[in-house]
Amino acid sequence: MPTPAPLRRTGNPGLNEKTFANLPRPLVGEARMTLQGTINKSFLMVVVLLASALWPWSQYMSTGDASTVSTSVLVGVFGGLILAVVISFKANLAPYLSLPYAALEGLAMGGFSAMLERRYPGIAIQAVALTFGVLVVLLVAYRTGLIRVTQRFRAIVVGATGAIALLYVATLLLGFFHIEVPVLNASTPLGIIVSLVIVGVAALNLALDFDLIESGVAQGAPRYMEWYSAFSLLVTLVWLYLEILRLLSKARR
Repeated sequence: MPTPAPLRRTGNPGLNEKTFANLPRPLVGEARMTLQGTINKSFLMVVVLLASALWPWSQYMSTGDASTVSTSVLVGVFGGLILAVVISFKANLAPYLSLPYAALEGLAMGGFSAMLERRYPGIAIQAVALTFGVLVVLLVAYRTGLIRVTQRFRAIVVGATGAIALLYVATLLLGFFHIEVPVLNASTPLGIIVSLVIVGVAALNLALDFDLIESGVAQGAPRYMEWYSAFSLLVTLVWLYLEILRLLSKARR
């Protein structure tokens, strides 16, 4: 009998080295996690997110009034955050909460995207195309072995992701004191370079997610982990999309 693949780390908070640890093993004949099942659920969550994003998008694009989408954006941001925390700690609830999470994220992203689209026409479709383009490239590179997820690779990506998270937190805290962090938001050459680096790190997290999902399949994780893994992939894709959107807006400015 082959030895199960070792647990792996990822910078995605939804997928980490403890994700598949101590999970109850399915009994003989019970459904187990599969790669195809995870792919199908990931696709469904993306469809739900895009469908949900249409309402705030159409509302803002037709009126140009931010107040028409402010409520939906706030509900999407805070509701999505609450569900993400719950799913991260209670993986067995993922089959019930993953689609609502995708819908809430769609409300927030639809509003954000519409406001930037009004200011920079064409930016939203560019960001969507680049996000899915990066996803396909990373998937091909991972499956063909061009990207090999070694321990050193994981350590570098996880460390970089942690550093970016600290930058986000510092920016948020300083914002309460009306202190800006130009390196993150400024449309200067340095600001654009920083955004490029963050986009690169977000993209590399996809490779870690793919690798960890393979581990879950190899270890025969319970079927509900398909939903959990799909949720975690969506977290990475949303982050990647928002950072690409930020990068493109800097370039337009």
